[in-house]
Amino acid sequence: MKSAETGTQAIDRAAELLVRVVESGEPLAVGELAAHSGLPKSTTSRLVGALERRGLVQRTADRRRLSPGPVLLRYAHRDGGQSLVELAAPGLRRLADASGETVNLAVPGSEGVEHLTQEDTAHFVGTTDWVGRKVPFELAANGRCFLAFSQAAKLTPVLRRVRARGYATSIDELELGLSAMAAPVLDSTGNAVAALSISGPTSRLTSERITQLAPLLVEEAHALERRLDHRDHERGAA
Repeated sequence: MKSAETGTQAIDRAAELLVRVVESGEPLAVGELAAHSGLPKSTTSRLVGALERRGLVQRTADRRRLSPGPVLLRYAHRDGGQSLVELAAPGLRRLADASGETVNLAVPGSEGVEHLTQEDTAHFVGTTDWVGRKVPFELAANGRCFLAFSQAAKLTPVLRRVRARGYATSIDELELGLSAMAAPVLDSTGNAVAALSISGPTSRLTSERITQLAPLLVEEAHALERRLDHRDHERGAA
């Protein structure tokens, strides 16, 4: 009985920590979570580790703070059966039609960028299927969006440029011959909760082509922000 009670108590404590992370207006440090909950910092760290392993919370780019994880982000905007993937689908299709290249929707994960869904290129020579794959934040265009648009970000010159122009690029960095561009999807606090990206061979996705596609990519990211915000207001009104 004591073992069962201990297990239930651990679940309750982990749930309390998760609720605090989800309801917070900004990422929280482990020490702040411990102070709010009244738990020892060691216990808080252990419970946070379990939540992180399951994708329910994730570290910010500097690893010091916690925000909702990819599992929650996938369904955070579900309303009337519509998930983040479903809300993004029309924009992904428009970008794929306009660019002729591979288009992805991604969210920040605990170990890198997590790709949720993809619209494939119209060309025989294109990029791989990215869905389910994780890539390093620092090398990917969408990863740089997550690094640049984070309240805890330490802005390097590269990330400052991303913030200034509203989109990121990665040219021959993740892999030779592969180029990508991405725009962040921001929440009400200015944090990137998702990103839309276009990727393809560097021979096709040239700097000139990136410049041409950038306004459409940024606008589709803004349109998804508005759809997400609209869903949030609908839930609030209900």
